[in-house]
Amino acid sequence: MEYNEEDYLMISGLQHYFFCRRQWALIHIEQLWTENVLTVQGKHLHERADDPFIREKRSSLYTVRALPVKSHEFQITGVCDIVEFSEDKEGVYIPKLEGTFRIRPVEYKRGKPKREAVDEVQLAAQVLCLEEMFAADIEEASFYYAEPKRREHIQIDQALRSQVKTVIDEMHAMFKRRHTPTVRTGPHCRACSLRNECLPKLMKTETAESYIERNLS
Repeated sequence: MEYNEEDYLMISGLQHYFFCRRQWALIHIEQLWTENVLTVQGKHLHERADDPFIREKRSSLYTVRALPVKSHEFQITGVCDIVEFSEDKEGVYIPKLEGTFRIRPVEYKRGKPKREAVDEVQLAAQVLCLEEMFAADIEEASFYYAEPKRREHIQIDQALRSQVKTVIDEMHAMFKRRHTPTVRTGPHCRACSLRNECLPKLMKTETAESYIERNLS
């Protein structure tokens, strides 16, 4: 089967989609992006984790940073901050490591755990990719949150898997239509890096791209 990877969704976009569907569309459909202090802080944190040249081995644990992942089944792609391969007789065979291993992705996050399921859905999407790539079953994954400076473990259960699949289907449908939703203003707009491009007080029906083109022509 042939795959058009140009239409694959970015796993990182799941967080944008949960925060604001319009923000996700502005970034991933209209290709707009602006940095603010929150995105810079998050980028700095990930740069410390994402070093594709670092592969560590400590005893029976291999740590791989910035591992590119993708799923042809769900047509998603991205990069895992850290993936740990722990030697385990009940694990999956990894040819390059010449042994059987249990796989655990670890995602680095700025701030504290959120009430919404956005982080869990993003991490579960990484799990779906890793399972497809390594023909593995992954039941648990982890976050490292910068403020409490500790790991949080989550179970990748059936309910979470169903949720991430539903969200991915919604995103694919919107991306296929090249649809940018109208704005829904709220307190979250103040933290949005695209608030100037989005212009929530002025725009109700047209896209940010068309608004900018109309006013610059």
